Amino acid sequence: MASITLQDGNGKSITVDTRLFINNEFVPSVSGSTWVSENPSSGEALATVSAAQIEDVELAFQSAKKAFHGSWRTTEPATRGNLLRRLADLIERDTEEFIVLEGVDAGVLRGDSSFLHLPNSIATLRYFAGWSDKISGHSMKTTLGFAYTQREPFGVCAAITPWNAPLMIMTWKLAPAIAAGNTLIIKTPEAAPLVGQKLAALVLEAGFPPGVVNIICGEGSVAGKALSEHHGIRKISFTGSTAVGRQIMKASASSNLKKVSLELGGKGPSIVFGDADLNNALFWTTLGFTAHNGQICVAGSRIYVQDSIYEEFLAKFSEKLAGTAVHGSPLDEKTTKGPLINNAQYTRVLGHISKAKQEGLRLLFGGESLDSKGYFIANTAFADVPENASLMREEVFGPVAAISKFHSEEEVIEKANALEYGLSAAVFTNDISRGYRVSSAIESGQVMINSWGTLDVNVPFGGIKESGFGREFGEAALDDWTFTKAVKLNVLKN
Repeated sequence: MASITLQDGNGKSITVDTRLFINNEFVPSVSGSTWVSENPSSGEALATVSAAQIEDVELAFQSAKKAFHGSWRTTEPATRGNLLRRLADLIERDTEEFIVLEGVDAGVLRGDSSFLHLPNSIATLRYFAGWSDKISGHSMKTTLGFAYTQREPFGVCAAITPWNAPLMIMTWKLAPAIAAGNTLIIKTPEAAPLVGQKLAALVLEAGFPPGVVNIICGEGSVAGKALSEHHGIRKISFTGSTAVGRQIMKASASSNLKKVSLELGGKGPSIVFGDADLNNALFWTTLGFTAHNGQICVAGSRIYVQDSIYEEFLAKFSEKLAGTAVHGSPLDEKTTKGPLINNAQYTRVLGHISKAKQEGLRLLFGGESLDSKGYFIANTAFADVPENASLMREEVFGPVAAISKFHSEEEVIEKANALEYGLSAAVFTNDISRGYRVSSAIESGQVMINSWGTLDVNVPFGGIKESGFGREFGEAALDDWTFTKAVKLNVLKN
């Protein structure tokens, strides 16, 4: 058996099968292709996993198709819900193993895994388990009698998931897809594959029928491309960059016009008004660009501060940053700053910082690498950043903030809406009327008032503009995994 064994904090062994999970079996790639992942804390090789090629994607598809057209499409909704609940229970049981895997594989801090990633993953599965037997339609009168609608699954679906929150975002897609009655192929990120391998083992243990959930690792340019272009897959969900989202849209258009949902990049504005609770605003705005090293699409990396408190904010912002970064192993409870995912991302973020310095931007804090071993970069903030600066307009996906001042409400709304991103925003004010006005005017899939980045499984999450379309969470997520069929009955005699 191809596998890797790690140790958790209590000395317990964690063994993960590193082959493809197809039809409830772990199998090597047909061609024997593999991929070597690395530990971002050290830059050293971590695991060799099977890498799905086109022929492996086809095997996964045939397995999912057979399962859907076999017994799965007629499986009782309550049974689907029970399987999701069982999977949630198993993840809860193995929480420590997932924490270790996320730490060594994706550089996720122990605290982030234990307080956000794991609880949210478990809650998502249980939430959509409850929806399994509550997906309903409507009835209405017609000219010849009456009609009713029913929401039906697409059939074989695919999900391409990112490395920054590997377990959490997998469950965001798996849970509603399965609750709605689809079968699913998940392509996990090659940069952080081990969490998906562990989840596959729990899918098997939970008792899902063969072919209902297939989990394969592979390069996006190979396995992801094959899924996007496949003529039999009816729906694909992707979380990642805007550039890749465009490619998936093109692949859908040139293949079978499969339904697409995309959760893409962001450059979230955080707006701090002069009447805001300053300590609260400082807490959320610093967290907003340093959480997971800013490697999250909702990062609040554009910070606009009203001129009446601008200099005071900058001084206290710097003080707060000075006490937030203890870098080291993500599994150490004392660590508050883990590594970036890999050398490519590390180099890219340093490039953004270097360019900002060359452009003469005012460096407020940080701006340097922290360690010769691993991919650690200091939390970095630039002040007085003009709107046309690349740092204000481009998604860095790293712990780098661009801060600017504003005077009026109208001015900051215009600035907030100037980019083509529209995923998440935050507004800090103690004026409830202002909070309502500004949040209504901002072009974003979500706006938080006096907080940043919170996730609730019953509240829809997703973007607009170049941040994508479709929704995770809430009843709205089910719209992306079902289609509406209308049935008309003629009850009049001819």
